[in-house]
Amino acid sequence: MSTTETPRSTEQPPHRPKFTFPSALTVLAIVTIAVWLLAFLVPSGLYDRNASGAPIQGTYHRVDSGQSFVDRLNDLFLAPVNGLYGVQDQKTGQVGPDLAGELYGSAGVFLFVLAIGAFITVVFATGALDRGIGRLAHRLRERGALLIAGIMVVFSVLGTVEGFAEETLGFYGLIVPLMLALGYDRMVAVGTIILGAGIGVLCSTVNPFATGVASSAADISLGDGIVLRFVMWVVLTAVTVAYVIRYARRVRRDPERSLTGFLPGDRDQDAASEAEEPELTGLHKAVLVSMGLVFAFMIFSVVPWASALTGDADATPYGFELGWSFPQLAALFLCAAVLIGLVARLGEQKLSSLIIQGAADFISPALVIVLARGVTVIMNNSKITDTVLHSIEGIVKGTSSGVFAIIVFVVNLPLAFLIPSTSGHATLAMPILAPLADFAGVSRAVVVTAWQAASGWMNLWVPTTAVTIGGVALAKVGYDKYLRFVWPLLALLFLMICGFVALGAVFT
Repeated sequence: MSTTETPRSTEQPPHRPKFTFPSALTVLAIVTIAVWLLAFLVPSGLYDRNASGAPIQGTYHRVDSGQSFVDRLNDLFLAPVNGLYGVQDQKTGQVGPDLAGELYGSAGVFLFVLAIGAFITVVFATGALDRGIGRLAHRLRERGALLIAGIMVVFSVLGTVEGFAEETLGFYGLIVPLMLALGYDRMVAVGTIILGAGIGVLCSTVNPFATGVASSAADISLGDGIVLRFVMWVVLTAVTVAYVIRYARRVRRDPERSLTGFLPGDRDQDAASEAEEPELTGLHKAVLVSMGLVFAFMIFSVVPWASALTGDADATPYGFELGWSFPQLAALFLCAAVLIGLVARLGEQKLSSLIIQGAADFISPALVIVLARGVTVIMNNSKITDTVLHSIEGIVKGTSSGVFAIIVFVVNLPLAFLIPSTSGHATLAMPILAPLADFAGVSRAVVVTAWQAASGWMNLWVPTTAVTIGGVALAKVGYDKYLRFVWPLLALLFLMICGFVALGAVFT
């Protein structure tokens, strides 16, 4: 037996790259190909339609799609193009870029998203929003509970009206040291930021990236269902704020009960409390007022006031109602971006570059909407959309409207994980969910509310969202500890959402 030892290799094993969840664009590209292949196996069929174009329950029948393999290949190739400006022929129902009829693509929503991006980028470039929140934090620095509530409500308002989420990542440098200086731990800062903005997005009232895109895909007005969503936003925001404040007070009384513990120097933080109050100039105030007026006017322009005030969905619109949709709103936010730039005296060169930069920054969610719409075009042209509806029509039969609304919420939870883009999820799911609501005798607005609640609920904790993972990383809080902190609230929100959508289905 040899006594010579074999020298150990000094070479390190090859590094295996960690799995990262694919982007929304990649997911939708995979979904596009999968649906295209599935269309070869799923039989074609159609429902009879009523005067408004809604399918009539019980009228499903098989038909021949009339598509050759070349036709189907052409649909796959042109899916993104059709998703943007495909036109639906009124006689055949087919969608294509060179047909005559009504616009089927999402060009209006696409431009709306780019306009919103331009507006938000110009607002942030003025520094007014950052300074406004910083000033609020400084003025309430000695009243901890009021400070937490104030910041969370501001973030929630921004979340419910314009999808304020990723933008919160820039506030950790301000809010973490401030919370530590007040005797709280880092988890309080995480809860204040993530849950504050997140609950606003969950209860979106007119958020263009959630409510707006879903309403467009469901073929209803952005203002439909706004009363239910507003009440839901008020109640769930209050519950979430109270939950964070309850934990904050517990940690302040007994630091040993902190879920995160304290890093070296955390208990000695005083820089935030001694920092000077951010100056809010007259120009900053003018920008903030202008921003508030723009969003207030947007809400006014889309709300069907006669229906909302009378409770009658078929009420004759009042004379002052504008009834705006995405083309008008896109123009509104482009004009508003220019207005904010003029108020802030940004200059022609800088304003132009900011508008271009803002539109570029939001091209990703805009393209996601186009790709998702392209999937529905493939389903429409191969005539399998109604077949899918028919296959789940039995789920609707025999269920109450309240149970149906809860089913919509629950079914969308895994979809929200698989399709991390809110806009893409909405564009993909609504063409199926909205007609199901017609079968169940439920308002399509309730389905939109249930869908966006599912998406928002998942985004409060799933590790595939930059808002959650990026937030806990910036605050130096373990993701596992964040889950321990948030799961009781998630359970409570789950039950409350089910209650709200069930009641909304029954009474609307």
